[in-house]
Amino acid sequence: MIVPVNEKNIARAAALLAAGQIVALPTETVYGLAADAMNGQAVAAIFAAKGRPQFNPLIAHVSGADMADKYVEIDALSRKLMRHFWPGPVSFVLPLRAGSLIHPLVTAGLPTMAVRCPQGIFADIIARLGRPLAAPSANISGRISPTTAPAVERALGSKIPLILDGGACAIGVESTILAIKGGEISLLRAGGLTREAIEEAAGQAVIKQNLGAAIAAPGMLPSHYAPEAVLRLKARIIRPGEALLAFGANRAKNYEKAVAMLNLSEKGDVREAALHLFAYLARLDKIVSKTGGLIAVEPIPQSGLGEAVNDRLARAAAKRPPSGF
Repeated sequence: MIVPVNEKNIARAAALLAAGQIVALPTETVYGLAADAMNGQAVAAIFAAKGRPQFNPLIAHVSGADMADKYVEIDALSRKLMRHFWPGPVSFVLPLRAGSLIHPLVTAGLPTMAVRCPQGIFADIIARLGRPLAAPSANISGRISPTTAPAVERALGSKIPLILDGGACAIGVESTILAIKGGEISLLRAGGLTREAIEEAAGQAVIKQNLGAAIAAPGMLPSHYAPEAVLRLKARIIRPGEALLAFGANRAKNYEKAVAMLNLSEKGDVREAALHLFAYLARLDKIVSKTGGLIAVEPIPQSGLGEAVNDRLARAAAKRPPSGF
């Protein structure tokens, strides 16, 4: 059930979460499927609703660094970046504190946990509850992430009691995930906070983790964020039966023959492209899934949020796991 954001419905969402239920909540990145991170049954309900493999860890969302400090060990550089960017679209993978009451399903049994302080009502609800909320994107596992409440309802509406509608997400891609070890900053997942912004705040380079590396945080599966249709990236020419996900002012050859076309940003703005990415993929997927066609994607620059956009597209285009994964 979709309900608007108001005091009554915020209280209702908090009460459901306190009672061990799962609730879909808006963030500045994408909509999250939230549950009490200390309640094993509630966290298990996230995995069941999404069909998510339990070896894929979740992010624990907190109200700030003070709450995070109760559950993970925060090094000086991570703390500096938290002060600079929280609340905001960046998560930190940090060692769990001894005796942490976070349920092991959240961490997938790893000795570390990803933590993030989101913007807006999500953080308000966490503060009201006084405990972290585990929350992956509110979609079927491996599929396109939702950036609106109706997108959540189409994917999971029959499986969750409440979807809090905060409108379209402001950023449109998930949080950036960082791990800091030995004073080095590793980028585990590109996301809503750019590499350039992190490097400027930290005063040092950020090392990129390779696609397909061992899973240490959410969003690291090689195949993820995928539509039903197959994607063909960096397309310079459009083939028969393909839809086109365009970018900028210059078109691929034969673009006029595409069965459908949506432009992520006519003015070539990667921030606008990130905002539209998942919604436009879903719209094109609905069209080509009827004909068995592909979605061709024009080249997108790597700069700024383009790194996150290209990361999502690469995972969406990767070889799919076997059925039932």
